[in-house]
Amino acid sequence: MPDHGPDPSPAASPRRSLRRAARVSVAIAALVLGLLAAGAGMVWRYAAALPPLDLAAASARSTVVLDRSDTLLRPFATADGRWRLPVTAATVDPRYRAMLLAYEDRRFESHPGVDPAAILRAAAQWLGHGRILSGGSTLSMQVARLVEPRHGRSLEAKLRQMVRAVALERQLGKAALLDLYLALAPYGGPLEGVRAASLAYFGREPVRLTTAQAALLVALPQSPETRRPDRFPDRARAARDRVLDLAASRGLLSSAEAAAAKAEPVPTARQPFPMLAAHAAEAAVAAEPGTPVIRLAIDGRLQARLETLAAERAAAAGPALSAAIVVLDNRDGRVLAQVGSAGYLDPSRRGAIDMTLAVRSPGSALKPFVYALAFENGLAHPETLLEDRPARFSANYAPENFDLTFQGTVTARRALQLSLNVPAVALMEAVGPARFIARLRAAGAGIQLPREAAPGLPVALGGLGITLTDLARLYAGLARGGSVPDILRRAGDAAGTGPEHRVTEPVAAWYVADILRGTPPPENALTNRIAYKTGTSFGYRDAWAAGFDRHVTVVAWIGRPDGAAVPGLVGRVAAAPILFDAFARLGIEPEPIPQPRNVLSVAEAGGLPPPLRRLHRDGAETQGPALKIAYPPDGARIDLGLAGERGDERDTAGQGLALKALGGVPPLTWLVDGQPVAQTPRRRAEWVPGGAGFARISVLDATGASDSVSIRIE
Repeated sequence: MPDHGPDPSPAASPRRSLRRAARVSVAIAALVLGLLAAGAGMVWRYAAALPPLDLAAASARSTVVLDRSDTLLRPFATADGRWRLPVTAATVDPRYRAMLLAYEDRRFESHPGVDPAAILRAAAQWLGHGRILSGGSTLSMQVARLVEPRHGRSLEAKLRQMVRAVALERQLGKAALLDLYLALAPYGGPLEGVRAASLAYFGREPVRLTTAQAALLVALPQSPETRRPDRFPDRARAARDRVLDLAASRGLLSSAEAAAAKAEPVPTARQPFPMLAAHAAEAAVAAEPGTPVIRLAIDGRLQARLETLAAERAAAAGPALSAAIVVLDNRDGRVLAQVGSAGYLDPSRRGAIDMTLAVRSPGSALKPFVYALAFENGLAHPETLLEDRPARFSANYAPENFDLTFQGTVTARRALQLSLNVPAVALMEAVGPARFIARLRAAGAGIQLPREAAPGLPVALGGLGITLTDLARLYAGLARGGSVPDILRRAGDAAGTGPEHRVTEPVAAWYVADILRGTPPPENALTNRIAYKTGTSFGYRDAWAAGFDRHVTVVAWIGRPDGAAVPGLVGRVAAAPILFDAFARLGIEPEPIPQPRNVLSVAEAGGLPPPLRRLHRDGAETQGPALKIAYPPDGARIDLGLAGERGDERDTAGQGLALKALGGVPPLTWLVDGQPVAQTPRRRAEWVPGGAGFARISVLDATGASDSVSIRIE
């Protein structure tokens, strides 16, 4: 038989098998690497072909108006009607963040935007079961879908999300990307973002949530329309409980905590968004369109208390009535509260009308400024005697008091506290209506006269128009020694640096404040707490009460926005209780206005100078030309050498200023800043200034006629 050689070794076959397997493995690996390289190249080319990602739409947020401490007053929907409030991860409950990442994306902090393990798991489940059992989307991919919405669930759409997710991670970083999810996640209907959902479903900010609330907010974006608790509470509860079970299984909650959270009911209705200071917020948004966050000077807690007060008082007063309240910080004029109506959404009371800006008749609420001007010009003093008797003034004008009675001879203090009309008109006659209106307008008040007629004596009793806000400014001026503040509405606004607006001088302002502090309070209120004045417009259309202490000024109004008469609507009865309740809700103890220098105390002076003892109206008593200060002239700057080169004051001993008058009936009384400095039968006197600065010099004759000038001593 032919020889075929030796039989192959038994060990040779396994070696050949191993070499063959190795060659196959290398070939497969090469094929896989080639496929991966080709796939990577295709993905790279696909990504390069995509247009740049536009984040402009995703960056749009609802405008929010905040109070001085960043508490939400009122949010506004976006231009397309969505509620998408500004929010960051730092302003949501940590338990919510932990459950969100555990439920949606456990490896969020480590993956580059796409989680390979999650995608392989989802692919294996799809191949094994023929359907998707768990998604492979990361939070980054969900943000990509929210930023660039695309219909359909194709592989191309998923690939696009993955590419966009990686790009977003590189462009924004983890923290900003998480913030974007918190702001854009859908919660059903027009609600977008966890902050809008928390306010709508729980009525609270998401910074502090219960465990059940946090779990519900995690679950809803998975299927926002089918899990809406206001429509499908059972589905919402089931989804929430699954989040709680997963959180417990991963050690975020104990079983007891999860069970307690499951027992908590889910909300079944949406709650309204906050709407505090609705008028102020609306005006701020109109003034700053497009600004995402607006901070007002308003104190949100005080605003809420006063809105409740206004609603309660208007409801008790009767149908169709509204109420308004303004609170100013006397230090700088900041608006601490602005209640524009008794209910912004109440059409029966025309709540959408901001009555703090409506021009109305103030009634007697401006009388204190008539007295202030008379005190400033040396025409009267709080203890000057005035006549409250039937009287006729120019143009056959015969005012009467509210109660149709007369008090006879009274002091100016008592006349103002009782709000007597005849003494107020007599002082207005002495001051001059045109001069009075000019002073109020120079102080910044937008005074409106009927048909722009020339001012007459009735303006003393409210025959003009003014807004509640301007009235508050004027009263704040009294609290500030006559200096009227600018209105500051924004939290960051600085006090005005422009020219000072004055409604009166410090001594006159203090006289008025001291008088008004003694005004009898309404029933069940304590006396000598605040300086206040009421007003009732003609025909019972407006009831006012304005009050102040050292720190704040409050003005309250009640009436019908349409201007209709309300029989029995009286300031002392309807508005004064609102004022005193508003002060009580401030939570501070009222403090009186500090007394300035140069106040003329009757007790210390041994009585008033003769010209100040009584107001004289009889022009026949005046002989000769009208009284007028001849020297110094009004507005003069007089150098008496009282200031050094650097402005430091020198020794003032023996440096006098000559005072000269023309006309009038001697004896003449000279006053500087309301303080008598000389009384003489001649028309000349001398005054020794105490130092450099501004001074107001007044002179009175025996009939009560007066003249005043303002000068600057240097």
